[in-house]
Amino acid sequence: MNQAVSVTLLTGFLGSGKTTLLNAFLARHGSESVAILENEFGAVNIDGALLRGGENVSVVELSNGCVCCSVRGEFTAALGEMLDKRAAGALKFDRLIVETTGLADPAPIVQTFFVDERLRDALRLDAVIVLADAEHISRQLDEHPVAASQLGFADRILLTKADRVDDERKAQAIDRLHRINNKADIYEIVNGACPAELWLDINAFELTDNIEMAAGFHIIRADAQLTSRFQPFRKTSAKQSWDDAIQAHVFDAGMLDVKKIGAFMESCIARFGNDMLRYKGVLAIAERPQRLIVQGVHKVVGFDYGSVWHPSEARTSRLVVIGRYLPIDELRRDFAATAI
Repeated sequence: MNQAVSVTLLTGFLGSGKTTLLNAFLARHGSESVAILENEFGAVNIDGALLRGGENVSVVELSNGCVCCSVRGEFTAALGEMLDKRAAGALKFDRLIVETTGLADPAPIVQTFFVDERLRDALRLDAVIVLADAEHISRQLDEHPVAASQLGFADRILLTKADRVDDERKAQAIDRLHRINNKADIYEIVNGACPAELWLDINAFELTDNIEMAAGFHIIRADAQLTSRFQPFRKTSAKQSWDDAIQAHVFDAGMLDVKKIGAFMESCIARFGNDMLRYKGVLAIAERPQRLIVQGVHKVVGFDYGSVWHPSEARTSRLVVIGRYLPIDELRRDFAATAI
């Protein structure tokens, strides 16, 4: 049985630097066998630039505009055709990068990889990588809800064009990104220079025990080694006037009753699944030695038991939900009520 192809979803608002990131990657890894599926109606036509990456790079363009609007049609068909050509030897790729138009909502794209049986078996969604333009992201978030939706789905956020703003404005942008998505690590990059291992093959959709919150951001120095420097978050001094609909919420408790937490999750997904963009939980279940791992996208959710709790560990439960217009006080009470 062939190994599933790793898929990276690359998104971000118009002009955020997706093309620059791809070209920087291909300049360093041009010999890799990679396919890039992109929208024809992007801010920049990158077809020619990408082909300079080498003969192992294949570019497929969608011709019908926004990929999120054609996800049931052209997008799924394009992926199927690529898999057919790969099976026939007419197209060779060991990695797939899907670059969306800057106006695309990632939700239907992400769900496609889980609900379509053939795609689910042949392709493995690795991560959603979102680029954010430090110079314009605040205005984009104020004016375009899709910009917040993109950030809400992010497993990694790459902050671009930070060299065009002062330290205070950059700090305000980072503070806002973190408020929308406190699970995603943030990397500040220059001219697309970012180590491939920071945004490829990070296994973000695997059911793992890791549920740590981001504590700071990483500055990638655009030198030959692409060295990284970690900097803790700091509170901005400027008063924030924005109130993003999409925000990250953390629910903490101790040991949980398995029937009660199951009913809670079932109710949440049924009532609010459309507004729960991404969510993940590592839960301590009474009378079970293993962690219960929960991970979902809207109403598509997976459950599995993970590693065994160590005798010296405090058995605590944490659920992180990135969503919009959720009755947080009610959910917090209901989650706490599942504890024994």
